[in-house]
Amino acid sequence: MKLVVDTNVLIAGLVAEGLCRDIVKRRLPFCELFTSRALLDELAGKLREKFGIRPQDLPLLRAYEDAATVVNAKRLLKPVCRDADDDEVLATEELLSRGLG
Repeated sequence: MKLVVDTNVLIAGLVAEGLCRDIVKRRLPFCELFTSRALLDELAGKLREKFGIRPQDLPLLRAYEDAATVVNAKRLLKPVCRDADDDEVLATEELLSRGLG
C-alpha cells in the first residue's frame, strides 16, 4: 500500500500513546512510504518549534526519511484545505494517484 503520512500523525506517533503511535509503529513498516521535501521540512520545523528537538537527534526520523520515497509534488492549482500544509499532503497524494510516484 502506498502511503503519504501527515506531519501531525508522525509527531503524535512519536510523543503520545494512541492511534497515531499504532500507525507509526505497527503499520508504516509494511507500507510503501512517500513524502516530499516540503513535508520533511515541515516535520523538522515542527519538532524544533514545539519540542526543541533537532531532527538529526531522532534516529526514527532518519529511518523514516531513508525508508520513504521523496517525490517532487507540485502545488495544487488552487487551495483545498484551510491549512495550506495539508494541501502539500494532498498534492503528494495526487501525484501518486496519477501513477507518477
